[in-house]
Amino acid sequence: MYPDKTIKSRLKALFSSGTIVRRSGGKTLKVSDFDAVAAFGTLQNNTLSDRFTRLYNNTSINQNGSGVGIQVTRPQLYVDYEAMDTDALCSKALDILSEEATQKNEIGEVLSVRSSNENIQAELYNFYNNILDIESNLPAWIRNMCKYGDTFLALDMEWGMGVYGATPLSVYSVTREEALDANNQNYIRFAINSSAVSTSAYGSPQKGLDTSLENFQVAHFRLIGDANFMPYGRSWLEPGRKVFKQYILLKDAAILHRVMRAPEKRVFYYNVGNLPSNEVEPFMQKQINQAKKAPLFDQKTGNYNLKYSMMNMLDDFHIPVRNNDTTTRIDTAKGLDYAGMDDIYFFQNELLAALGVPKAFLNYSDELNGKSTLSGLAMNFSKSIEKIQRVVIKQLEKMGQVHLAMLDYDDSDLANFKLKLTTPSTLVEQEKIALFLTSVDTKIE
Repeated sequence: MYPDKTIKSRLKALFSSGTIVRRSGGKTLKVSDFDAVAAFGTLQNNTLSDRFTRLYNNTSINQNGSGVGIQVTRPQLYVDYEAMDTDALCSKALDILSEEATQKNEIGEVLSVRSSNENIQAELYNFYNNILDIESNLPAWIRNMCKYGDTFLALDMEWGMGVYGATPLSVYSVTREEALDANNQNYIRFAINSSAVSTSAYGSPQKGLDTSLENFQVAHFRLIGDANFMPYGRSWLEPGRKVFKQYILLKDAAILHRVMRAPEKRVFYYNVGNLPSNEVEPFMQKQINQAKKAPLFDQKTGNYNLKYSMMNMLDDFHIPVRNNDTTTRIDTAKGLDYAGMDDIYFFQNELLAALGVPKAFLNYSDELNGKSTLSGLAMNFSKSIEKIQRVVIKQLEKMGQVHLAMLDYDDSDLANFKLKLTTPSTLVEQEKIALFLTSVDTKIE
């Protein structure tokens, strides 16, 4: 993989320095902060990152550089996210987020690459579009990141060839370890435990991967915004996790009511005349058996037990009458009305608000107004998409720098490029242009 230890040591040192500062195009400095050190600092200096630990213990202890509490709660959170992904609203919201963040620009590119060095620009254009196949793979990576809060890609690389592939890793089996080196607080590595989960996030088995990977060997896409989840990202679904459980509970209650309580039932009135009291019950049982018999399947013998009729909420009512009521008749008992739909709509709106996706593109509103993109309906949503894009671009830049390093480019060339994903809303661009023209006119006057 490496000709010697020089290139490995070079990459390890490069991506263990917190922020990477390189000159790009002469005297211009470019700072690459792939691990959000400027925003949240290192793990051991971040007192908020171990809040989950203090929920379970009275002490705040870091093991292997990661908060104990968040390591315990991660699988529990992922199970909830899996359940949310089976819901129509949440699943559609994740699809929309990935689609809006990977739109094509006016020349049909998902990702644009710019560099003052033509060789670097051509190399990276081929890397992102042909090797990584951004157009096909990036939507899946972003959707996975929005669902779990993290996406891990193991980079396949070889000296002289650069990075020639990216293998998705299961979020269940990857642990991000920080603060392992007392002499370097920015040192990061990723421990992979294949026994933690039987399949990857994309359904393929992951065996024989019990190992540790250096920071430069893994691209960690994570939605950073809440320090409580550090060193991992926070799922886009997390704000609606509690509301989702309440919403599903009410929906299940409504379905059970529809099935068990709402159906109309027949009420049979039988005139028993002057039958003695001890003969009324056998008479009624005979009439019931003639009208309807619900057989019971015996699990042990595999036979039907026709002597037993299992009473359930769907059975009709059979009532004996006598004295002045001499008619034998059949009436209908109306089903119970369900008055809980308003509660369902309330929690549905709460869930939609937590997902942060306008109702129109979830087919819960007719307020389309002829707009071609979702972000045209809500400018705030466009800002959310841009936040996702910034996270993605950081890790794509990291992958590009590793690729150039494996091709033996100089350190000064590693940061000599810029990536840009398509702006999700044309209205945002129009407003920026209008504001720029207004400021120019004002200066001229």
